[in-house]
Amino acid sequence: MDFKELYNQALAVARPRDLSEWADAGGVGAALLSSGGNVYMGVCIDTSCSMGFCAEHAAAAAMVTAGENRVLRMVAVDSAGTVLPPCGRCREFISQLHPANDAAEVLVVENRVVLLEELLPFNWRKLDRKTTQ
Repeated sequence: MDFKELYNQALAVARPRDLSEWADAGGVGAALLSSGGNVYMGVCIDTSCSMGFCAEHAAAAAMVTAGENRVLRMVAVDSAGTVLPPCGRCREFISQLHPANDAAEVLVVENRVVLLEELLPFNWRKLDRKTTQ
């Protein structure tokens, strides 16, 4: 599956809506392509007391719930269709779900794909402490 298809699936779920007086959802949609060839989607949930989570987290949770944990490609978009790179928390979270997720391709802006490991240049799990002192 190419990024255009993945982008369209993320955009399809990015539909902002109020959940309650204190929470809204869908301002961002994400789609992850797993190594099993499945696409998992999620939306962000924002709450007034900051207990929400990102669309990438929701998509990753759906993937793990389905029994998978390896991401090949991922994209997140806002409801206007603007591609958004994953935040630091999402980068770290997804990188820890499977050792090979560092090689996941991430659409960070329109027409620009990078590997997840490029978004984590000083990965604490791979850092050689001797050379950093």
